[in-house]
Amino acid sequence: MSATTPLLIIVGYVWPEPKSSAAGYRMLSLIQLFLAKNWRVIFASAAELSPHRFALAELGVAEHCISLNDSSFDNWIAEQAPQAVMFDRFMLEEQFGWRVEQACPDAMRILDMEDCHALRDARHQCFKSGNPVNAQALNSELALREVAAIYRCDLTLVISEFEMQLLQQHYAVPASQLCYCPFLMDNTSLSNVPDFNQRQHFVAIGNFRHAPNWQSVLWLQQSIWPLIRKQLPQAELHIYGAYPPPKATALHNAKQGFLIKGWADDAVSVLQQARVCLAPLAFGAGLKGKLLDAMRCGTPSVTTDIGAEGMLLDNQWAGIIANDDIALAEAAVTLYQHVDLWQLAQKHGFDTVQSKFSLKQHEQRIWHELIQTLQQIEMHRQRNFTGLMLRHHAYRSTKFMGQWIETKTRLAALSNQT
Repeated sequence: MSATTPLLIIVGYVWPEPKSSAAGYRMLSLIQLFLAKNWRVIFASAAELSPHRFALAELGVAEHCISLNDSSFDNWIAEQAPQAVMFDRFMLEEQFGWRVEQACPDAMRILDMEDCHALRDARHQCFKSGNPVNAQALNSELALREVAAIYRCDLTLVISEFEMQLLQQHYAVPASQLCYCPFLMDNTSLSNVPDFNQRQHFVAIGNFRHAPNWQSVLWLQQSIWPLIRKQLPQAELHIYGAYPPPKATALHNAKQGFLIKGWADDAVSVLQQARVCLAPLAFGAGLKGKLLDAMRCGTPSVTTDIGAEGMLLDNQWAGIIANDDIALAEAAVTLYQHVDLWQLAQKHGFDTVQSKFSLKQHEQRIWHELIQTLQQIEMHRQRNFTGLMLRHHAYRSTKFMGQWIETKTRLAALSNQT
C-alpha cells in the first residue's frame, strides 16, 4: 500500500462487538466505508480487549492499545500523522480531542455520536421521575458537554433523522456541522426467510448492559408478557442479549414461557425462527439495531414510539406501535395470530430496509460531505466561531486536568517505588 494512502485513526470507546450491540455493528460499517475508499484504518482504544470483539485484523485494520491521561498518546498519534481522527462518542473527544488538535492540527476531527446521549439521558431521568421530557431536561450538564464536543469537531455523524432535527432546532447546531449517517446495510434484506407457518414464539433481543434494554425486559416480565400468555398459553418469549447479569437470569421462568437465553451466537437465526419481535422501549435514543435486524429477517415487531423513532417509512411501521401494557399485549397477539397482517408487516419491513438503510443510497452523500470538509478544513473551522471559542476555553481546562492526572499518577508510581 502506498505511503500516501490516507489514514483514519478511530479512538474507540470499546472494541467493536457487532454481534453484541448495534453500536458495534455501526462502527464496523463505518470502518468498512473508509476501507472501501482505500483508506488505511487504525482502531485505538483504552478499553479492555473483550472476548466478543470483532477480529479487525481480518479486514486489514491495525489495533492499538492506548491509555487515558497519558502523553504517550500524543507522541504515537503525531508519528502516525493521520488525515482524519474519529471519536467514538463525545466522551472520547473530551479525553483525546485536545491531544489530537495539539499533535495533529491539520487532521479532520470527526465525532460519531452513536446516539444522542443527552436525549437518552433526559428520557431516562424523566421516566424515573414520571415527568414528560421538557427543555430543562434536555438542557442537562450532559447535553452541554455533548453539544460542546459537536462544535469542537469538524463534522459529527448523526444516526437518526429525529436527532438531526433536535440538534438543529433545539440546540441550534448549524447543519454544516452535522452529517446524517444511519445504519448502512450492504446486504439489505435476507432472502428465503421462513414464512408465517414455519415460525413460532416471540423474541426479544438486546445487550443487557444498555439501560433501555434492561427496562424493556422488566416491562415485559412484570406487565406485558402475563397479558400475552393469557391469550396464548402455549407461547414462549425467548430473550437474548450479551452480558446478562444475575438479576436478568433470575427472571427465567420456564413455567410461564419467559426464557432468558443470554448470548446469541447468531442473532439472524434467532430472529428468523421467531414469529414476532417484542421491543417495548420506554426510553432511549438513536436507531434500534434489533428492530432493523428484525426487518431484514422478515420478522414483524411490536414496539413503542421511541423504539420506532427515526425508522418509519411513509409514516408506517413494520408491525404495530403501541405505548401501554394492554395495547402492546394486544398488538403482539394480533400480529401473532393474523397471517395477512403479519405478511403486510413483513413486506413493509423489507421496503423500509431497502429505502432507508441501504449503503448504496447513503454512501455517496456521506463520503462527499466527509471529503468536502477535509478539503476545506481551514475555511470550515473559521466559519464555526462557536467551535473556535469552545476549543480556546474548554480544551485548556480538559488539557490541564489531563496533565494533572498524568503527573499525579507518575508521582504515585515513583512514591511506590521508594
